[in-house]
Amino acid sequence: QIQLVESGGGLVQPGGSLRLSCVASGSIFSINAMGWHRRAPGKERELVAGITSGGSTNYADSVKGRFTISRDNAKKTVYLQMNSLKPEDTAVYYCNANLIALGSLYDLDYWGKGTLVTVSS
Repeated sequence: QIQLVESGGGLVQPGGSLRLSCVASGSIFSINAMGWHRRAPGKERELVAGITSGGSTNYADSVKGRFTISRDNAKKTVYLQMNSLKPEDTAVYYCNANLIALGSLYDLDYWGKGTLVTVSS
C-alpha cells in the first residue's frame, strides 16, 4: 500500500518559519512530480508549490520568495521550507505525488492526509 505522510506542521507566530516534510512509502517504482497544496478555512484547495523529478519548481504567486520546495529522491521525500509566515498562510497543507507503483503501467496521483499550519500571535 502506498502512503504519503506529512509532518512538521504546528503553531508559529507571524514572521516565523516552519519546515514541512512528506515521505512516500510502499511499493513504488518511480515518482514523477511532487507538490504541496493547502486548504484554508472556507476556501478551496490551492497549489502552493510543485517540483518535477528533475528539480524544476513552480510556486503560487502568494508564496514566491518566502517558500522553497525541495526533494530527496533517494528518501522519497519532499520538503516545504516556509519563511516569513503570515496569518493568511494558515491552512491544512497536503502533500501529493504523481507516481508509478511496482507492477503498474500507469501513473497515479496520491495524497497525504494533511498537516495543519497555524500562523497566529
